[in-house]
Amino acid sequence: MDLHGTSALVTGGASGLGLASAKRLADGGAHVVVVDLPTSDGAARAAEIGGTFAAADVTDPRAVAAAADAAERAAPLRALVHCAGRADPLRLVGRDGDPGSLDLFEEVVRVNLVGTFNVLRIAAARMARNEEVDGERGVCVLTASVAAWEGQIGQIAYSSTKSGVVGMTLVAARDLASKLIRVATIAPGTFDTPLLAKMSEPVRESLAQSVPHPSRLGRPEEFASLAAHIIDNAMINGETIRLDGAIRMPPR
Repeated sequence: MDLHGTSALVTGGASGLGLASAKRLADGGAHVVVVDLPTSDGAARAAEIGGTFAAADVTDPRAVAAAADAAERAAPLRALVHCAGRADPLRLVGRDGDPGSLDLFEEVVRVNLVGTFNVLRIAAARMARNEEVDGERGVCVLTASVAAWEGQIGQIAYSSTKSGVVGMTLVAARDLASKLIRVATIAPGTFDTPLLAKMSEPVRESLAQSVPHPSRLGRPEEFASLAAHIIDNAMINGETIRLDGAIRMPPR
């Protein structure tokens, strides 16, 4: 899909994988609407790429609809890259012997899984109204994680939600095929994002060395490159693609 003359939504677009994706889509000719929390640097990041900032919690239907409105005011909405999410640690039984927090589990599920469904349904409904161009009306790229298959200790909430995104992908692609909208998911491994930036250098180096090849942390630009390729390649549909340097995560 040619992005020139189109608009794109990028959630979590103020930093990390989302910011890299927003830059890549803007370079490809799209007007990018950066969707992130009101407390983020989204306004400044959107201004840097000539885009628009839409403050939104991805679980808020009205806020996400307003972001889609902003995109459509610029040009037909034909691309979505959904990167927003959270990765709070949680164990089934805490170190104090108490059961893990049900509230925290529900919060992570709401942001990562319910939020993905909310953004996907709203973006797809807008795309379905587009004129067909080269056999397509839109493309949606979701974000899972290798934790969908190899969740580590403390990742029970995160892993559960990312497995849900993987399970959603083929069903969504089949559901939207009649609308000429594709859906695919990227499952990144260990990437150099703001979350990992908070870790000590020895921990970062250990994570990098655990990747078979290339033995380093993934770069957000590599995620963005794959997202752009999915949008461009009309035969990628209903698939979850691991982007991980052949890593398989250990229990901890």
